[in-house]
Amino acid sequence: MILQSLSLLNYKNFTAETFAFDPKINCFVGYNGVGKTNALDAIYHLSFGKSYFNPITSQNIKHGQDFFVIEGDYEKQERSEKILVSAKRGQKKMIKRNGKLYEKFSEHIGFLPLVIISPADRDLIIEGSDTRRKFIDGVISQGDPDYLNTLIKYNKVLAQRNSLLKYFAANNTFNKDNLDIYNEQLHEYGTLIFGKRTAFLETFLPIFLKRHQSISNGNEAVSLVYKSQLQDNDLLSSLEENVQKDRFSQYTNFGIHKDDLSFEIDEHPIKKFGSQGQQKSYLIALKLAQFDFIKAQNNVNPILLLDDIFDKLDAQRVEQLIQLVEDENFGQLFISDTHPERTEEVVKKVHQSYKMFELSHEK
Repeated sequence: MILQSLSLLNYKNFTAETFAFDPKINCFVGYNGVGKTNALDAIYHLSFGKSYFNPITSQNIKHGQDFFVIEGDYEKQERSEKILVSAKRGQKKMIKRNGKLYEKFSEHIGFLPLVIISPADRDLIIEGSDTRRKFIDGVISQGDPDYLNTLIKYNKVLAQRNSLLKYFAANNTFNKDNLDIYNEQLHEYGTLIFGKRTAFLETFLPIFLKRHQSISNGNEAVSLVYKSQLQDNDLLSSLEENVQKDRFSQYTNFGIHKDDLSFEIDEHPIKKFGSQGQQKSYLIALKLAQFDFIKAQNNVNPILLLDDIFDKLDAQRVEQLIQLVEDENFGQLFISDTHPERTEEVVKKVHQSYKMFELSHEK
């Protein structure tokens, strides 16, 4: 799968810009603030219908403008595909494939597989469990539409159950039969999601460990542990047993929406015991394993975005990463960096065709 060209109109700091890409390596270079990351984010937007860095649609429209348009021309399995994402203030965002509007954004997820590696990934380590659940869900969803649909249904029922608990509290009332309806639905959807997350981690963990060993030369012992309340308890019975707690907190305290991933180095949390370099290596291994997993699921090379990849990585780790990317198993690659000479020097070692795009504040 190849992104052949990208057109931007009023997207973030871009007024109007068009890029024609190399099928292998493309580098956005220039000073901070010129739009390198924004260009990568536009490519992400075409795959997921949203920004990786700012999910609030209106904040991705250029200041002083009323709309944005992102358009990408792809070649996928010897077919031409045109994807257009547009948004206007006060209106619903639209995604079109070859001129046809998607009724549901979820129908588009997985059509253009993509993996991004960015300094913002550190949120996976430092933020709460919600961020790590989104990572799991994002990887599985790119190859399993049924999973995404089940997750959407679960979250809808969860919101309804939480609203009912708030209604009970506000009106000093309680109706067990109404709550039971939501409990049964959460049990049905949650059990399916738990099963798929468990199966995913069983497949994903060896891929991750292999990638990390390559990056760290096997010098660091890391682990990735899935933690779920459902590992020890049945969801339906637990919802019923915790009903008084839920009524008091006006929130559903038990379910797969409480799942988490534990990132560990030498059997300790990497958040507390890992250096910046170790954390970065961990995250890169995590994302490269995501690449491998999605490729195996979809039988197509995902597009790989490397945003400011030289940030906080020593020269040796950068070289190791580039050696991995030199593997023919990788498809199209997009890189952003502040140093054109450094980028080109590293890219030349890969022995693949490439293009350099030097951005400036004058757009």
